[in-house]
Amino acid sequence: MKDWVLILGASSGIGKACAISLAKKGFNIYGVYLRKKQDYINNIIQEIEQYNVKVIYKKANASSEENRQIIIDEILALKNVRIKLFIHSIAFGTLRKMIDSSPEKELNKKNIDMTLDVMCNNLIYWTQNLVHKNLLQQGSHIISMTSSGGRKNWHYYGAVSLAKAGIESASRQLSIELASKGISVNSIQAGVTDTPALQKIPGSEQMIKNAKSNNPHQRLTLPQDVADVVSLFANYKSSWMTGNIIRVDGGEDITN
Repeated sequence: MKDWVLILGASSGIGKACAISLAKKGFNIYGVYLRKKQDYINNIIQEIEQYNVKVIYKKANASSEENRQIIIDEILALKNVRIKLFIHSIAFGTLRKMIDSSPEKELNKKNIDMTLDVMCNNLIYWTQNLVHKNLLQQGSHIISMTSSGGRKNWHYYGAVSLAKAGIESASRQLSIELASKGISVNSIQAGVTDTPALQKIPGSEQMIKNAKSNNPHQRLTLPQDVADVVSLFANYKSSWMTGNIIRVDGGEDITN
């Protein structure tokens, strides 16, 4: 049995850090990304390959049903594969107010549907397909990424907050339904992390300032901090730790 790690959102931030850390532990990496240039992706591939593992990076919209089927078929073609870790680390949503003095600038149905589908709903669809194709098996782990935005709100963050609350709920539900198969499902709540996704949030400079001052460690969370925790699942064979929101924030949440 060949163990692979499947990462949605593997080209930067937390997803990239997880790919490199798990490659160091000997796992083959299948990363899905959307917007990075090929030279940038080639550099990631070269960095991962130095750990003597197989690596595939696929440019695709992870919310496309057609793309999902193509990717799963490609993984099945590798033969005798188990997805040891399935990591959902997509950060792409519409940042608008729900109510704005200019109605045309408000969140609309298309914005909300897209954000929920990309950052929440497709976790369910991918999991369904991976289970039915027997790629997720006993000892596999599903890890989704949430934030304190699942229960806190900021201006312009409404649609993303909906998605974060949703992915936490979906992760809990999946943990119940997959327990009998020996598959764990947990959601990681990272602290404020200076990633390209954070920088797109209006007011992110203040979020960074507040996080640094409130965090007991007096710094932001790093992608590597999250990757280090995700890597703990590499050798974890049980599904007993499941259904959790695991805070990886240096204590930020309890002091903010």
